[in-house]
Amino acid sequence: MNKTISNVKANFGTLPVFLTAISTILGAVMFLRFGYAVGSVGFTGTLFIILIGHLVTIPTAMALAEIATNQKVEGGGEYFIISRSFGVNIGAAIGIALYLSQAISVAFYVIAFGEAFDAIKPWIITEFGYEIYDNRLFTIPALLLLIWLMVTKGADLGMKALYIVVAILAVSLVLFFMGSTEFSEVFDSSQLIKSMDSDKGFFYVFAIIFPAFTGMTAGVGLSGDLKDPKKSIPLGTLAATIIGMIIYIFIAYKLTSSASSADLMNDQLIMSKIALWGPIIPIGLAAATISSALGSLMVAPRTIQAIGADKVFPNKFVNFWVAKGTNKNNEPRNATILTSVIALIFVLMGDVNAVAEIISMFFMVTYGSLCLISFMQHFAADPSYRPSFKSKWYLSLLGAIMCIYLMFKINTTYAIASIGLMVVLYFYISGKSDTKKGMANIFQGVIHQFSRKLQVFLQKAEKDKTEEDWRPAVLCLSKDSFDRYSALEMMKWISDRYGFGTYIHFEKDYFSKETKQKAEQKLKKLIQLSNSSRSNVFIETLISPSNTAAIIQAIQQPGISGQPNNMMLFEFKKGEQEWLTAVIDNYSVLKAAKYDLCILATSDKGFGYKKDIHVWINKNDYENANLMILLSYIILGHSDWKKGQIKIFATFPKEILKQEEEHLIELTSSGRLPISANNIRVLPLNDGENRNDLINQYSADADLTVIGFHEGMVKSDKNIALFEGYDKIGNILFVNTLTSKFIK
Repeated sequence: MNKTISNVKANFGTLPVFLTAISTILGAVMFLRFGYAVGSVGFTGTLFIILIGHLVTIPTAMALAEIATNQKVEGGGEYFIISRSFGVNIGAAIGIALYLSQAISVAFYVIAFGEAFDAIKPWIITEFGYEIYDNRLFTIPALLLLIWLMVTKGADLGMKALYIVVAILAVSLVLFFMGSTEFSEVFDSSQLIKSMDSDKGFFYVFAIIFPAFTGMTAGVGLSGDLKDPKKSIPLGTLAATIIGMIIYIFIAYKLTSSASSADLMNDQLIMSKIALWGPIIPIGLAAATISSALGSLMVAPRTIQAIGADKVFPNKFVNFWVAKGTNKNNEPRNATILTSVIALIFVLMGDVNAVAEIISMFFMVTYGSLCLISFMQHFAADPSYRPSFKSKWYLSLLGAIMCIYLMFKINTTYAIASIGLMVVLYFYISGKSDTKKGMANIFQGVIHQFSRKLQVFLQKAEKDKTEEDWRPAVLCLSKDSFDRYSALEMMKWISDRYGFGTYIHFEKDYFSKETKQKAEQKLKKLIQLSNSSRSNVFIETLISPSNTAAIIQAIQQPGISGQPNNMMLFEFKKGEQEWLTAVIDNYSVLKAAKYDLCILATSDKGFGYKKDIHVWINKNDYENANLMILLSYIILGHSDWKKGQIKIFATFPKEILKQEEEHLIELTSSGRLPISANNIRVLPLNDGENRNDLINQYSADADLTVIGFHEGMVKSDKNIALFEGYDKIGNILFVNTLTSKFIK
C-alpha cells in the first residue's frame, strides 16, 4: 500500500466509527420507509426482514472485525481489506463498484433529506403563498454546502458535525418512543402475530428496507484516520450493528402498536404523528440523512484515494491525482471533488430509486467478499492468519451464501448486471495492471487443505480394485526434459481425462545447495511449459548420482490422485543407448514394484500430424494387447488427436488368421472402442520372416506406433536389440503389461 493514503495525523478513536455507522443505519430508510414495511407485512414479517437482513450484516461485521485484527488496516477501509486478502486486481474491481455505490449514496441521502421539508411545505404556502413542487430547491444547496465543508475543512469538521446530528437523531428517537396515539390505547397485543401479505411480495418490501442495514460498515472507510484500526473497527462496527438491530425491533413494535396498517403504508412521516413532539421527526430525518450523506462523503473519497494509491488505473496521472492528499493531514481533496461531481449529477436527476437497488447489490457483493475471505482463511489454516478477534467459519459461510441468495431474490437482473460489471472490471484491470496477483492466488490455501484432506481420505478408504476398473497412473522419469518434449507430451495425453501423471525431471548429480537451486529453476521452467500446453501433469524434479537410485526413488513416489501409481514411462532417442540400457538393467526393480512399463522411442519425425496410431499385435502379445489398445484409445481422447484414428495390425501364422481377425473385431466392438473393422488388418507371418520389416513397411507414415514386449524378450536380449531395427518409422511406444487388462 502506498504510504500516501495513510493519514499522517490519524487521531480518531472508536466513537467516530460507531457514530458514522449508527447514523447511517438509523437514517432515511428508518424515517421514510420503515412504517410502510410494518404496514405491509406486519410486525412478524418485519421481524423476519430484520432477522434476514442481519444474517448478512452480523456475519459481515464479525468477518470484518476478524480480518481487521489480523493485519494493519490503512486508508481505504473495505477496499484495503479486500485487496490485501484477494489481491489488488480483484480488490480494485470490487473497490471501484463499492466507491460508485458510496458516491451515489451521497446523492441518495441528500434527496431523502429533501423529503424532510414536506412537513413545512403547508406552512410555506400559508405564510408566503408559494407552493414548492421540486425538492431540488432544498437538496442542491444542501449538497453544495456539504461539499464546501468537506473540501475546505475535511473530516475533522465532518466529525464535529456528526456529533451534533447524532445527538438530534437520539432526541428524535426518544421523543418518538415517548409518544402515544388513540390507536395505541386500544391496541390488542394479539395483532403482533397477525399474518399479513404484501401485494408486491415479501422480498419487494425487504428490498426497500435492506439499504438501512448496509450502513454498518460506513465507519470502516475512516480506517486511515484511526489511531488504532484493529481496536476501533471491530468495536465500532459490531456495536453499531447490534444496537441498530435492537432499535429497529423496538421501532417495529412501536409502529405496530401506534398506528393502523393503512396509516403506516400511506403516510411517509407517520412517525411524526406518533412522537411526543411531531416536528422532531422531520428534524431527525434531516439530521439522519445529512449525517448519512456526510458519512458517505467522508468514506467514498478515501476509497478511491486508496485505489489510486495502488496504481490500479491504467493512466498514471489519474492514479496520482485521485491519490494526492493535502500536505497537512492527507485529506483526499481531489477525490472529494470527484465524488462531489458524481453526487451532484444524481441529485440533479432527482430520482435514484432504481439506482438504490444497484447500490444494495454492490454492498451485497462487498459484504459477501468479506465473509468469503473470513471463511476461506478459516479453511485454509494459514499460520500467518492470527486475528485477535475470531469469527466462526459457519457464520462467515452463512453470510456469503445469504448475500448471493438475497441479491437474486431482490432483483435478478441487477444482480447479474452488478456481478457482470465487476467481472468486466476485473479482466480490464488485470490486463492493464502490472500486478498479477488475482484469481490464481485466491484459493491456494483452501486447495492445499482440501487436497490434503482428500488424499488422506482416499488413502484410508477401502479400495475395491478390479482389472475392469483399471486406469493409468503413470510416473515418467526423464533426463532429457529440455532436449525433447515427446515424453512430456505423452504424459499430457495420458493424463488429460482418463489417467493421472507425474513427470519427474532427473538431474544426475550429487545433492547440494547448488544442484537443488538448479533443479528448482528447471522445475519452474517445466511448470511454465506445462501451463502453456494446458497439461494436467504434476511436475517434479529428482537429484541423484545413480540411475538405479533415481529409478528406485521415482518408483516410491506416492500417487497424486489418491490411487497408487501403476505404470512407469521412460523415453530415449533412437540411436542413443545409455539411458535405455539403464532402464533395461533395472527391469527387475520395476517388476518388483508391480509396475507396467512403457518405453517411448523418439525420432526426428516426432508425432507428425497426430492422425494415425498403429497398434501391432502378435501371438506373444495376448497379455499386452489390451493395454496397448487402451493406451491408444486414451491418447486419442486428447484434443491434439481429435482427427486421429487407431489402426490395428496383427501378425499371425496363416492357419489362424481368420480366427484372430474375428477375435479382434469382437474385442473392439464389444469394448465400444472407436476402431472400425476396416482399420483392423491381420497379416500372415511365417517362421523365419522378420516382423520388423512389416512394421517398417506398413507404419512408415504412422504418427505413433505401439509395439508390445514381454519379460522373456528382455531377459534374452540384454543387448537391447529388441528396441532397434525400426529406422523407417517415427515415434514408437513399447508396452509391457504386468497383468492382463480387460476391455469391457
